[in-house]
Amino acid sequence: MLLIPTLHLDTLNAASQHDFTTMLDGVYEHSPWIAERAWASRPFRSLAHLKHALAQVVREATVDEQLALIRAHPELAGKAAVAGELTAESTNEQLQAGLTHCSADEFARLQQLNADYNARFGWPFILAVRGPAGRGLSRTEIIATFARRLLQQRDAERAECLRNIHRIAEIRLDDKFGVVPFEGNQILEWADALAAHTEGTGDNGLDGRPPLTLTYLTPEHQSAATQLQIWMRVCGFDEVSLDAVGNVVGVYHGSDPSAPRLLTGSHYDTVRNGGRHDGRLGIFVPMACVQRLFQAGRRLRHGIEVVAFAEEEGQRFPATFLGSSALTGGFRPEWLELCDAAGISIRQAMQAAGLSGEMADIAALQRDPAHYLGFVEVHIEQGPVLNSLDLPLGVVSGINGSARYAGEAVGVACHAGTTPMTMRHDAALAVAELALLVERRAREDLTAPAGPSVGTVGILEVPQGSVNVVPGRCRFTLDLRAPTDAQRDAMVEDVIAFARSVAQRRGVTLTLKPTLRAAAAPSDPAWQQRWADAVSQLGLPAFTLPSGAGHDAMKLHECMPQAMLFVRGGNDGISHNPLETITNNDAQLCVDAFMHLLEKL
Repeated sequence: MLLIPTLHLDTLNAASQHDFTTMLDGVYEHSPWIAERAWASRPFRSLAHLKHALAQVVREATVDEQLALIRAHPELAGKAAVAGELTAESTNEQLQAGLTHCSADEFARLQQLNADYNARFGWPFILAVRGPAGRGLSRTEIIATFARRLLQQRDAERAECLRNIHRIAEIRLDDKFGVVPFEGNQILEWADALAAHTEGTGDNGLDGRPPLTLTYLTPEHQSAATQLQIWMRVCGFDEVSLDAVGNVVGVYHGSDPSAPRLLTGSHYDTVRNGGRHDGRLGIFVPMACVQRLFQAGRRLRHGIEVVAFAEEEGQRFPATFLGSSALTGGFRPEWLELCDAAGISIRQAMQAAGLSGEMADIAALQRDPAHYLGFVEVHIEQGPVLNSLDLPLGVVSGINGSARYAGEAVGVACHAGTTPMTMRHDAALAVAELALLVERRAREDLTAPAGPSVGTVGILEVPQGSVNVVPGRCRFTLDLRAPTDAQRDAMVEDVIAFARSVAQRRGVTLTLKPTLRAAAAPSDPAWQQRWADAVSQLGLPAFTLPSGAGHDAMKLHECMPQAMLFVRGGNDGISHNPLETITNNDAQLCVDAFMHLLEKL
C-alpha cells in the first residue's frame, strides 16, 4: 500500500508554533497542547524523533492533563460512533476494526464493557484498534483485550491507555507522512506464519490468539526449520543449511572473501504457551537486512552469517542453549543421552529428525573466533522498562549473571489449634521470611554502579498441606541475578547467611541445592557503542539497560565480543506469554538500526 504524504518534516521544522500545531491537528484527539509543547524540540531529525518528542510531552504532563487526554477519546462503538459524531480519524480507525459492523451480541457486549469500565476507572477504554500491524484488530481480539484490561489496577490501566494513545498517534502520523513500514510489516507476517508451526491445540489466549509451543526437534520444530530455510533463500542468502544440531544457518557473502563475518541470530524454539517474538525477532531482523541488500544488488565488505538457533529454552530436555553451545564448542557429549518426559534421548530425537546424532559432527560446528567480527543479537526486551519509558529501542549493557537453587525447609507438622505460636517449627514461615529477605536484599542494589540486582522465589509448595496443620515441609526455588558475578555472589552470600540464621531461630532444617550458575556477559564496549550510534542515527536516545534474561549472546560471549539491541514489548512488556507483542513500526526501527550498524562496519 502506497500513501500520499500530506506532511513533511522540513515543513514542520520551519513552521511557527501555531502552524506546527495546526498541521498536527487530529494526531492526538482534541489535545492541541501536546503539539504546542513539542514545538520547542525542533528541529526533528526523523519521524521517530518527532513521535518520541510528542510522547515525552505527555509523560511530563500532570496526571490531570493525562486524564483529560484520555477522556478526549470516544468509547469504542459508543454513542458518539452511533450518532456519527466521531472525528474523521476515529471514524476511520473504528471502521477498519469492523466496529461499525458489530453483531447485536457484539454491540451489547461492548456497551456492557464500556459501562463496567467507566464505572471502574472513570474514563473511556482506549485501544489502538488498528493493532500492532496497523491493519485493524478483529472484534474478537478487541473484546478479549477489553475484558482483560478491565481487571487491571487503576494506575497501570491509565499508563496502558496513554501507551495506546501514543500508538494511535503513531499510526496517524504515518498516514500523514505517507510512511509504510514495509520491513516491519514483513517481520510481523513472518512471526505470524512461523507461529502456525505449533505443538498441540488449545483454547485461544487472552488476546484471542491460539497458544504457541515449539520444542526441540518435534515434527513442528522441524517444519519451522524448513520454513526458515525457504524464507532465507527468498531473501537472497548465498548459502542456507541445516546443521548437525538443527540450527538453520544463512550466509550472505561480503565483497572481500578474506574479511571476517558478522555473526548474528537468535533462537526459534519457544517456551510452552509462549510468544511469537521471543528469539525469532533476532532471526527476522537480519533476514530483512540481507533482503534489502540483495534487492539493491549490494554487498558489504564483511559477510553476514545469520543463525536461527534450534534450542535455547530448555523445554523438552534438561539442558539449555543446545544450539549456541555447538558454535562455541560447549556442547557436552553427555547431553546426547539426556531424555525427555517420554524417555526419548537427544541422540534419538536427532536421528529421528534426520541428523546424525554423532558428537564428531556436532564438534565440527565450533566457530573460529578469528573468522568473525563478533556476535550481535536483536531481542524483545521481555520486561516493562522500555515500554514504561515510551522508548522503542534500548542498548543492552550486559546480560546478568545468575544463580539458581532448589530449596527445602523441614520443620514439624503439628496441630494448628493446639500448638502455641512460640512452640512451632513452621517450615513455610521460614521460607516466607527468606523470600522477603530476598526482596529486601535485591532492592539494596537498586543504585549499584553496575546496575540493579533481582531476586525471585518462583515456586513455594507445602506438600500435603492442610488448613489446620502447621507446615512441616516447604519446597521452594531461588533465582538470584545481577549485572556482575561479584555483585551476584555478594547477594548469594547474604541470602545463604540469612537462611542459616532463620533456620536456627525457627528450629527447622533448611537446604539449598545449586541447580544453575551462569556467568554475567557484559557487552563489548565497542559493539555496545555501535548499537548506541545506530539508535542515535534514528533520532532516538540511546538508552542503556541490562538484560535480566539469558540469551544466546551470553554463550557466544565465551568466544567472541557480543552486544545486544532490545526492542520494547507491548502489553507492559510481557513475554513468555501469548500476549507478547511488538508493533510494525518498532520492528522497522530494529531493521533500520541494524542497517546503520552494518553500514559502519
